[in-house]
Amino acid sequence: MARRNDPVALIDYRAGNLTSVRKGLAAIGAQVYTPDAPSDLARAGALVVPGVGHFNATTWLDNAWRAAIKEAVTAGMPLLGICLGLQWLFDGSEEAPDLAGLGMLTGRCFKLPATVKVPHVGWNSLEIAQPSPLLDGITDGTQVYFTHSYAAPVNPHMVAGTTHGARFAAAVQREAVWGVQFHPEKSGEAGLQILRNFIGLI
Repeated sequence: MARRNDPVALIDYRAGNLTSVRKGLAAIGAQVYTPDAPSDLARAGALVVPGVGHFNATTWLDNAWRAAIKEAVTAGMPLLGICLGLQWLFDGSEEAPDLAGLGMLTGRCFKLPATVKVPHVGWNSLEIAQPSPLLDGITDGTQVYFTHSYAAPVNPHMVAGTTHGARFAAAVQREAVWGVQFHPEKSGEAGLQILRNFIGLI
């Protein structure tokens, strides 16, 4: 069973620099390590799957990684997906139609409409949809930092939405699975509070 002082496994699938996420977690006192193999997840208290870039980057997480992550989450280990990591939690994305996501959340991610500037880069407000431990201390309208072209659909597990051309899921939760489309590590004190809330789930 995971304990409060167990480290966070920051999963690197070669989709962007992990430095800012690692610094964000360190700033709230979390111990962090990057697992080299699926078997290394066994000593974690929580999992974080960050990422930027194209959905195709998630192919690095092969069947062994998927099985290990699902096994850990099924056993109750909290999992947080950030940006592309959130999108990977769904069935798939229009960005790579033939590539399956982890499938722990139902639906497919879509491209933001061309009627607005894409990619969506910068600060935008959270529209709280339902109470969530992940959002403790976060009020409706809180500004967080986004950078993305594809987004997760509005769904029953959405705890906060955001609108940029279309409304999309900015934060989700389903049992031990959590995700945010924005970058909490780049969202000031509000982002750090969300990371604290996540670590508090261990």
